[in-house]
Amino acid sequence: MKLIDLAPPPEVIASEVGCVEDRFPESDLPFYRKLGRTDLTVSCLGLGGGGGISSEDTLYAFDKGINYFFYSSDLHHYIYSSMSGALRQLCGRGSSVREKVVLATVTYIKNPEMAIAALFDQFEELGIDYIDVFFWGWIGANDGSILHDCLQLSPDLRGANSVYQRTIENMFGVSERLKKMGAVRYIGASFHDLNLAQQWLHSPLLDVVMVRHNAAHRSAQSQIFNQVDAQDPSRPGIVTFKTAGSHTNLLWQAPAGLPQTCWLPTVPDLYRYSLTQNSVDICLTGVTQRAEIDAAIAAVQQGKLTPAELEYLSLYGDLHACKLKIQEIPPEKLLHHSRVQTRQSPTGKSHNQT
Repeated sequence: MKLIDLAPPPEVIASEVGCVEDRFPESDLPFYRKLGRTDLTVSCLGLGGGGGISSEDTLYAFDKGINYFFYSSDLHHYIYSSMSGALRQLCGRGSSVREKVVLATVTYIKNPEMAIAALFDQFEELGIDYIDVFFWGWIGANDGSILHDCLQLSPDLRGANSVYQRTIENMFGVSERLKKMGAVRYIGASFHDLNLAQQWLHSPLLDVVMVRHNAAHRSAQSQIFNQVDAQDPSRPGIVTFKTAGSHTNLLWQAPAGLPQTCWLPTVPDLYRYSLTQNSVDICLTGVTQRAEIDAAIAAVQQGKLTPAELEYLSLYGDLHACKLKIQEIPPEKLLHHSRVQTRQSPTGKSHNQT
């Protein structure tokens, strides 16, 4: 079966979308929230294609309430393309649920002259009318000047009646949605350097900031999250990635020396760690199958982590990063299985990629 032959799931298209918010009871960790100063309502769990998730399971995620999807058209495209059929169905021209979806795409070709080429690839592959958030990807320490040049395009890229809207219309034809939204609604950047992220945090040219954050790498808490007021309607949206670690440091595996009786967090616990932080709107996940989607949603529904759990996971992260030895941690700071609320474990070991 080809991905483009996927049949629309009737439970998504016909009945579930309108009442999906009813599934999530009120808590101190709301499942839906406004993405910074944008007018986008997003699920706190985002689904990226870096785990190679299938189109069928991407549609399952949408059916379960996840509405933020992150897609790459150049770096890792072979992996991401397994979800492209679902995104064509959800976001393509003629979709009856397009306004329920927040589509974020990224290009890692950090060249303002290539922006139209990146957009062309994404519009052609996904058959879309518009992109909700267009990210400049993998902004490292040496990318300050090129990011400056890229973000100068924001007024031409963003919103209705923009230069790039007219260009896309010439290439793909005019539609009511394209006229109303523009080719790109908001601009984001995915930072691998927090100093640059902090420098651009309050720029009117940048609507959404994406940064690495997890228990072993917490610098974003002081440099980014705590530099904005979570209640400020003019603040940028904030997305985290690599929340469960990376290929070389899998945070759901016990660090050296951790007693077997101590709490070993699951991947969904690590998502909650990031989402409990100040001003974080979305935790981008790299789940690989629907069972992991169910586990992540169930974890979020437990609400924020307690102060004791946050402190423990910070110490746990320092053990992983070899900043501490187990002997240096006061015994009363360690949490044991009996002291932590029972959690549903994920069936797979997934982590975030961008």
